[in-house]
Amino acid sequence: MTHDEITKIAVFRKKEIRKIIHKNEWWFSIIDIIEALTETERPRKYWSDLKKKLIKEGYREVSENIGQLKIASPDGKKRETDCANTETVFRIIQAIPSSKAEPFKRWLAKVGYERVQEIENPELATKRTRALYKAKRYSDAWIEKRMRGIEVRETLTDEWKNRGVKEGQEYAILTAEISRATFGMTPSEYQKLKGLKRENLRDHMNDLELIFTMLGEASTTEIARNKDAKGFIENKTVAREGGSVAGKARKDLELKSGKRVSTSKNYLPEKKDTKKLK
Repeated sequence: MTHDEITKIAVFRKKEIRKIIHKNEWWFSIIDIIEALTETERPRKYWSDLKKKLIKEGYREVSENIGQLKIASPDGKKRETDCANTETVFRIIQAIPSSKAEPFKRWLAKVGYERVQEIENPELATKRTRALYKAKRYSDAWIEKRMRGIEVRETLTDEWKNRGVKEGQEYAILTAEISRATFGMTPSEYQKLKGLKRENLRDHMNDLELIFTMLGEASTTEIARNKDAKGFIENKTVAREGGSVAGKARKDLELKSGKRVSTSKNYLPEKKDTKKLK
């Protein structure tokens, strides 16, 4: 997977905004922006109504500059989502009555500029990711595992791409196979266990969950290379085999420790019925 194909997360006042490189610049998920600015429970409906309003008022170029880009959802699948570059997002923001509009514009300008810096120095992207997790008060030890997990995942998806696996649906299916063999559940089932909705599952895993996720994906990469697996079907078998390596290790640990590895705990803000992971 190239850098440009990876969905990144930016945070505006604790709201996650998905972004992806398209035409060598950042494009942002409009749904995420609307949710951050309006806090509506129906951001898709809000955007649908707003888009019609903009076209009716003669701003057809806004609609023309919207791109349907495939960006990652919390379940790991990539789905086509309305996205726009910084310039178009600025125009959309002007039509949204929100006290957060001006602070968001300043934030957006800064995030857009960061892309220029990252092109000149790719290490900045990694540093900013670390800083993002630090700002969310994750421990240094957890951040190290999460960053290593990102590298392991990118190595795996690079391997899939080189072996003829199609990005998107096929990646999602293979990921689900690894997860099922590792934890006994798919990523979407795991999200339900943790009470997550749009949040990134791996950002809500504890140390052991991250370690076994890495083991399953690293094992899959190694087996694919050694067996020279080609195409989706062969790599689907390998995904099960790689996941089963981690699954067996997980079961052995659970047997000897007397405690399950998978947990419903998460890093969501504390609520009456939600405990913050310690």
